[in-house]
Parts: sequence; structure tokens; C-alpha cells
Amino acid sequence: MSYQADLAVLYEHPEWQKPLFAALERRGVRYAAVDLKKAAFSDADEPLAPLYFNQASPSAYVRGNARAVPYALSYMRALQTHGIRVLNGADAFALELSKTAQAALLRNLGVPAPRVWTFNDLEAIRARAHEITFPVLLKPEQGGSGARIVLVESFAHLEALLREKPEHWLPDNLLLLQEYLDSDPAKGIVRMEFLGGELLYAMRVISHGRFNLCPSPVCNSETAGCEAENSAPPAEFHPYREVPPQAVAWGKRIVAAGKLDVAGIEYLETRDGRLVFYDVNANSNLRPSVAQAFGFDPFERVVDFLAREIRAYEGFLRFAGLRGRIEV
Repeated sequence: MSYQADLAVLYEHPEWQKPLFAALERRGVRYAAVDLKKAAFSDADEPLAPLYFNQASPSAYVRGNARAVPYALSYMRALQTHGIRVLNGADAFALELSKTAQAALLRNLGVPAPRVWTFNDLEAIRARAHEITFPVLLKPEQGGSGARIVLVESFAHLEALLREKPEHWLPDNLLLLQEYLDSDPAKGIVRMEFLGGELLYAMRVISHGRFNLCPSPVCNSETAGCEAENSAPPAEFHPYREVPPQAVAWGKRIVAAGKLDVAGIEYLETRDGRLVFYDVNANSNLRPSVAQAFGFDPFERVVDFLAREIRAYEGFLRFAGLRGRIEV
């Protein structure tokens, strides 16, 4: 089989992938950029490349691109059914799309995590209200970029919020309440970036009350925050070198079980010293300024990883008696 490219990158955000595309071009990797916003495919299509890299994001709906999410999932499932390898493929993406699934995975792995209650009807969750200690965080099942996260002080507050702002049910009419854990705002949260199962770097993120902690400079620049939250100071992102070994071990366990080739794993430290994990990101936006503090360009590291995966998969194809032209 002859391919059009060495690598196909699935994407939706108009800016996030530009540093990756630039790094691929510098290295001479032939890539096909597959825009998911307005797209179509057939089950009879030949694959564009021997290897695909999924960079779709659950937050597409906040940019008016809600259809990109189910399309990406369907496309990846079709590709994988045909035997095409997809990095951060359908299983990883499905995990990112479901905060409930993430919570279940963390519980099954024995990783400390907040309790969550998932619901599609206000009366149904009212029947469980005796189990819930307020305040709690209200989150959409399909999260992304901190969208529609609210600290809810009471059940009456929840009722009023959903009555006044029914758009909180978007995009999939499924919500969850997440146990609120007290932590030191000055310490913020820790985000660990993993590549190929290994820790790439970590950073402390001081949120100043924001929920959008997307590390891409496009989302949170060094000087200003996103418009929806611009009443608060911008989030701060600092290199974090002293990551506890137990946190790294738990992070590795999560990425392995979640089939995550590239991932951002977030945890916080409670005031009594516990490390509690609460978010799994498959579309991991790397922050160049933080990685540079560790002495490298994060997107060059990603291209190193992709190049190794392309070569390894080409070797598999040759062993299997298939043909593919790879130049990396």
C-alpha cells in the first residue's frame, strides 16, 4: 500500500496544532492535517497514512464545533476496525469525553480521586442529595477547557442555576457533581505531561479561581486570561521539578490503563497533604515556556516520539508483508 503521508493528524482547533505542524515540517515528516470541523469519510477510503495521531478536543462544542467530537470518534473507530493504528485513539478519546469514566478508572486503579455523582435529571439527583456534602463542583460529563464548571453551594443553588441557565446541560444532557476538596490556592494544582508512558515534565498551575487551565498560550497567555473569566488574574504556569514519586507512579498507571499515548494528568494536594487526582486529558496542549525551563522544546519531543512510532509501525507492516513508504 502506498500512503499519501507518513502521519495523519486529526485536529479541530485552528491554533493549537500549529506548533506541532511547524515541528513536523522542520523535521521533514510528511503529514496530512485532517480538519474535523466539516468533514466526510467512507468506509471504503484508503488510509492517508500508516499512523494517525488524534488531537481532537472535548471542548470543540464551546467553539461552535460540536459535530467534530462524534465525527472524530466514529472516524477513529472505523480506522481501527480496518487495522489502522491511531495514537490517542478511540478508547483514549472516549475516556477523555467522560469525566464519569475517568472517575471510575481512577477508583478501579486505586488512585485517590474525588467522589462523583452523575445525573440526567434534577429529581433523580435530589433523591441522592443526602449523600452529598455541599459545596460541590458542577461539571458537564463532556468537559473541556473548564467549560461550565461551577462551585455549587447547596441543592437550592443547583436548582436555580439549572433553571436559569439550561445551557449547562450541554453538550450531552449529562452532568455530574464532584466532591469539593479544600486545598491551598497558593499551591494550585499540578499537571503532569506524559509522552509515550513517561513523564515529560510537570508544572504547578495557580488558577486564581479560574476553571479554564488549558496550558496552551492560545488559551492562557502569559499576560491575560480567556475573555469569559477576565475578571480574575490570569492563571500562572510554573515549572515543577519536585514531583512526588508516588504521583508519577499513579500517573503512569493512569496513562497505561487509559491507553493514552500523550496525556496531561492533573491532581491537587489537600490541606491535610493528600494527593487527589481529578482530570485526565488526552489532547495535551504543551506549554513551551514551561518545557523550555527544563531545557527542551516540547513539540520536538513529540515529533521524536511520533517518528519512533512511525518507524516501529513501518517495521510491523513489513514483517506482516504489507508495503508502506515512510521517510522520517
